[in-house]
Amino acid sequence: MSNKSNLTKGRNRNLYYYQDIERFYRFLVQPDSQVLEVGAGLGYLLDAVQPKYGCGIDINPEAVNYAKQKFPHLKFWVEDIENFTPEPNQVFDYVLLSNTLGYIENIQKALPNIRQVCTPATRLVVTFHNPAWEPILSFATFIRQRMLLPPLNWLSFEDIENLLNLAGFEVVYRGKRLLFPKPMPVVSWFFNQVLAPLPVFNQLCLTEYVVAKKRLRDIDAQENLHQLSASVIIPARNEAGNIESCITRMPRLGKHTEIIFVEGNSTDNTWEEIKRVHAQYGNQWDIKICQQTGKGKKDAVWQGFAMATGDILIILDSDLTVRPEDLGYFFEAVASGYCDFANGCRLIYPVSSTAMPLLNRVANRFFAWLLSYLLSTKIKDSLCGTKVLTRKNYLRIVANRSYFGDFDPFGDFDLLFGAAKLSLQIKDIPVRYMPRTYGSSNISHFREGITLLKMCWYAAKKIKFI
Repeated sequence: MSNKSNLTKGRNRNLYYYQDIERFYRFLVQPDSQVLEVGAGLGYLLDAVQPKYGCGIDINPEAVNYAKQKFPHLKFWVEDIENFTPEPNQVFDYVLLSNTLGYIENIQKALPNIRQVCTPATRLVVTFHNPAWEPILSFATFIRQRMLLPPLNWLSFEDIENLLNLAGFEVVYRGKRLLFPKPMPVVSWFFNQVLAPLPVFNQLCLTEYVVAKKRLRDIDAQENLHQLSASVIIPARNEAGNIESCITRMPRLGKHTEIIFVEGNSTDNTWEEIKRVHAQYGNQWDIKICQQTGKGKKDAVWQGFAMATGDILIILDSDLTVRPEDLGYFFEAVASGYCDFANGCRLIYPVSSTAMPLLNRVANRFFAWLLSYLLSTKIKDSLCGTKVLTRKNYLRIVANRSYFGDFDPFGDFDLLFGAAKLSLQIKDIPVRYMPRTYGSSNISHFREGITLLKMCWYAAKKIKFI
């Protein structure tokens, strides 16, 4: 029997497993992207992610010939990644390694070659078998439920993280999936859709995955701090007493700072104060102002983002409970490449009961834990209004917003879940949370807490239980 027939037979015998892998990669890889798959095999995975431009390399000539015939709209060629030489200036949005690292003889030679086709925005997606499954998979091979394969590098997550770090990558996300890799009515669904995402059970899953990105060089990071511009969006409703302080306390960020006030149906003189401040400080700052056409903070932020021209977008709540002086930390974190999405965290430094009552603090920690679980990344404060990302990444979230739909009336979860869907690296930025000096909160805590729970449940079905 030919090697090609063996590969086809092996796929058909374990089709349920391969289809789960394809479903996972479709979730992570945005359609119409530039995609390279290393160890493409028969080409089914590369075709499944619907690339705009898809390339697959593999050391098996028969597998490559099959892929070329089966998927003529994609490019395949015989290549050993350890000796891979990319075309000049060729880069990809995603590089996929599905159960490939374990078969590479010299991983430390292969990963730097992969790094050549990556930008800081490229996502390297690696799936591999949980080492705890080695005896089970060896037995499956023995009873011919799994095709005979060459000796495998049984790599743990720590092994792979170390190898990635040595090659100039850093891990963005990690996780596990697929507890029961065979099709069985009801049983497979229950184990893989209900139990597998849960703590404890998740540690037993067969498939482990890592999403990584290219680490930015220090010299490039420092250059970005001076070359990138910032837009600070300030939604304001009944905050007349804080408007001038938003300007007088604002730091200069990057090569240019743009400030956008979006007034949101106030009942005090907030709009008049915004116009006064615009007139008084317009010769010192690039200030844009508008009145909100819709309702709610999310609508105001979206309207401000649509007006923004800066490279990096910053949300500053006009109640000034997060100090404008701290925005430099957010800008530096994103501009330097330390993270793709900077999330304000008010729970590092001491917080007075006036600024955040005990009940609010408990609720905040609960939602932070829940979000950390759902997003597979550590978030200590989910409800801080100050969030920062590049305009390019925000536009990617907008383009992908249909996946979640209009489920978030506040806008914070829309951005967080959108960032997670795109595998953006989210990091907490500590801030000192200050009591209000003017006005009162517009939040109804109980009603909006129920709304947050509904949003978490809805998004969990879209991110965790897939």
